[in-house]
Amino acid sequence: MSDFFEDLVVGTRLDLGHHTFTAEEIVDFARRYDPQPFHLDEAAAASTPFGRLAASGWHTVAVWMRLYVEHRRAMAAALEARGEAASRPGPSPGFRSLKWRRPVHPGDTISYSSTLTAKHASQMAGWGLIFHRNAGVNQDGVTVCEFDGSVFWECRGAVAG
Repeated sequence: MSDFFEDLVVGTRLDLGHHTFTAEEIVDFARRYDPQPFHLDEAAAASTPFGRLAASGWHTVAVWMRLYVEHRRAMAAALEARGEAASRPGPSPGFRSLKWRRPVHPGDTISYSSTLTAKHASQMAGWGLIFHRNAGVNQDGVTVCEFDGSVFWECRGAVAG
């Protein structure tokens, strides 16, 4: 099955993989992008509402994005290996309803998914618009982050260029 807009089925869920967060990477990410005390130091985090070191919410969704991109690349490679064309990635007009529901602590393993919730024709020739619900769930089955995304998706027969 190809991965062009026409072939996408609303309700399809992609399991993107999982990631185990370490204290070192939590601190490294926070130093570079979100230098809050509860992301940088276990002792400082103890006196915050998190009670201990917690990953930046931006870190948790950045891992979702990395796994999503890796999944798309693997899918394209598999299609091309069978001699089938893969759709080109399109731009995203944005996301909505980003929620960080629970903190992610060192040692937590988050499993990420993306579920196609809707698709619509677009006014941009050769592209449709898809909508997806994305989530990260920890090892205890608790949702830690979620958001609704959208992306332009190439239609079959669109002219490359």
